[in-house]
Amino acid sequence: MNVLIKPPMLHKGDTVAIVSLSSGLAGDQEIIWRTQIGIDRLTEVFGLKVKIMPHALKGSDFTYNHPEKRAEDLHSALKDPEVKAIICTLGGDDSVRLWPYVDLNLIKDHPKILSGYSDTTALHFMFYQAGVSSSYGPLLLTDFAENVAMDDYTVQSIKQTWFQNGIIGNIPTSPQIRKFGLEWSEENKDINRTSFDNQGYEILNGRGKATGHLIGGCMELFHSLKATDVFPDKSAFDGAILFIETAEVHAPPWLMEDYVRAFGAMGIFDRINGVIIGRPQDDVYYEEYKDVWVKMLKEWHQEDMPVFYNASFGHNEPKCIIPYGVQAELDVDNQTFSIIDNAVE
Repeated sequence: MNVLIKPPMLHKGDTVAIVSLSSGLAGDQEIIWRTQIGIDRLTEVFGLKVKIMPHALKGSDFTYNHPEKRAEDLHSALKDPEVKAIICTLGGDDSVRLWPYVDLNLIKDHPKILSGYSDTTALHFMFYQAGVSSSYGPLLLTDFAENVAMDDYTVQSIKQTWFQNGIIGNIPTSPQIRKFGLEWSEENKDINRTSFDNQGYEILNGRGKATGHLIGGCMELFHSLKATDVFPDKSAFDGAILFIETAEVHAPPWLMEDYVRAFGAMGIFDRINGVIIGRPQDDVYYEEYKDVWVKMLKEWHQEDMPVFYNASFGHNEPKCIIPYGVQAELDVDNQTFSIIDNAVE
């Protein structure tokens, strides 16, 4: 695996760009109030300035119909010397359509933090191909615009990952999990979402320690991208820690079995050193997915590889940031996940 370029760290007073590289919901009239809350949090919680890219808030219809304008916003943010990080507004389902328009050389020549999860996986793979580390992390409309206040666990992860350039260190699971399902209507904005207690990591498989660079994303995107030019070369998985999580569509266990079996069929299981799996949103199929992973690891003779479950990233709030390409460690005996590297320079 090639060592990825790490973007510069953030400081108070820096400018971040807002882009809609997938869904354009942030610009729809009924959601603008929530978009503004997310922008306010960037300024009030982190002391950042915010620049909205020209097409970021033009709404769902425009965004869907103009992938080239989404790519144009990304390029503008990369070239803008004031912009130090790029925050995606939301996921969606078609960011792969940016591929014909994205300039990988521009990404490489202007390395900057890119944050998002879910459908943003396609953009992370583009950054990976450009040789630049990005952050599988918070989105404007979910995490930054969380009802009432941002979660401390998310805030701490942002500060530890982006605002300092030392080793990130131990990443525990979040102490609580927000329940999904409260409608994004303005009358609900002052209602705290219900939360429930979370336990630590579960060890599904393996023994000892596994170390390696981080690569991964959303399971559904792995499935849809694996036959495209966007998907990383298989060598990118050599010696890696695979991080993987599932979207809000809640794939039934039989389909999840197909998804996980594909890792074996593609030879990825033979290349990686370990796996860390995000908690299924709202615990849907929590036990069933565990059974799928255990079965598939046995099917591909991977009983010794460390595999952690119930991680707090992706479609979970609060969440931690998983930076691509940085070194991490899974310690089965101590049930700890650590990022033993810095994410920014």
